[in-house]
Amino acid sequence: MHSSALFLIEFGAVILGLGLLGRLAGRFQFSPIPLYLLAGLAFGEGGLLPLGASEEFVAIGAEIGVILLLLMLGLEYTASDLVSNLKTQYPAGLVDAALNALPGAVMALLLGWGPVAAVVLAGVTWISSSGVIAKVLGDLGRLGNRETPVILSILVLEDLAMAVYLPIITALLAGVSLAAGSITLAIALGVAGLVLFLAVRYGRLISRFVSSDDPEKLLLVVLGLTLLVAGIAQQLQVSAAVGAFLVGIALSGEVAEGAHNLLSPLRDLFAAVFFVFFGLHTDPASIPPVLLPALALAAVTACTKVATGYWAAKRAGISVKGRWRAGGTLVARGEFSIVIAGLAVTAGIEPELGPLATAYVLILVILGPLTARYTQPLAMRLTGRHKPAEPPALADVSEEPREAVEAVDQHGGH
Repeated sequence: MHSSALFLIEFGAVILGLGLLGRLAGRFQFSPIPLYLLAGLAFGEGGLLPLGASEEFVAIGAEIGVILLLLMLGLEYTASDLVSNLKTQYPAGLVDAALNALPGAVMALLLGWGPVAAVVLAGVTWISSSGVIAKVLGDLGRLGNRETPVILSILVLEDLAMAVYLPIITALLAGVSLAAGSITLAIALGVAGLVLFLAVRYGRLISRFVSSDDPEKLLLVVLGLTLLVAGIAQQLQVSAAVGAFLVGIALSGEVAEGAHNLLSPLRDLFAAVFFVFFGLHTDPASIPPVLLPALALAAVTACTKVATGYWAAKRAGISVKGRWRAGGTLVARGEFSIVIAGLAVTAGIEPELGPLATAYVLILVILGPLTARYTQPLAMRLTGRHKPAEPPALADVSEEPREAVEAVDQHGGH
């Protein structure tokens, strides 16, 4: 009875604290992710007030948080959208991967962490935070700008790459042989391809099977199906997160929209728990020794993201100002960088990787909104182009802002 009461007190205090931190972040119009991470640091080992009774439940909640993040991500896209993006925007995705994954891999090797940690840190520095970026675009009133679809395309390609990348690092962290790892990757790609084929060909039938006018039944069926598929995927060494992502892709139309509305509060709750859980397993005393590498990595990858956005926007025929805005907007890292680092922390491959990833994400999740706002005017000032050659309304705003607005509003998670 005493332990049950202690659990309720601890867990209730954590949830209440997260709610208050979220309100504080909303008041100052920035992402709550750094506050959640700091809360985890405060309540973890070496923190101000370590948790005891509720840590096991928080661990389960964190795993559900990752699954829901990927499910909601899958719900944002139809299979045909994904195929279309792959065909038209894959060069931007390749440039994005090359410029932003390489610095992380090089840093891990320079620190002497080995090839597996290099692959993990490459993913941490590669993936931008779609959640933070979508919020920043809304806050800055850029939802109708011509560069916005370019930004979204890069984020979509990163999400797609996760479906291949996660099984690779899952196999590497499990220490399986090259042959076993190849089999795991082949299974993952085969399953992903099969799901995309079924979603394109039979998406309506799948959605009709899941569909229900009763919100309670729809919630239970979608959530139960997601957890079931995620569990099976994890049993096959594919990754529970990838399984959840594929379930989201398979659902479309009104079912996807209804599931999105029902699951959004659950995703926000468990995603917040996930960030706290990651912080719980990071000793605050371990951050200062890796702060300098984290700052260096943040500076380099902020520049490479700006270069990525600039190149992709130039390729799409966007004006110079729009190119700089696209690059500055992509700088923020967040939830999926932590997801990737969390897998490595759980596997215990390198003690300093978790603290470095925490410091890195804290830096860029704060810096990202600033670069989104100030990269373009600063670049114009430095290049002596503060007087635009053409009216902003013609050069920078899409003729079809509504589509861009809808795309960003639907793009919730990364």
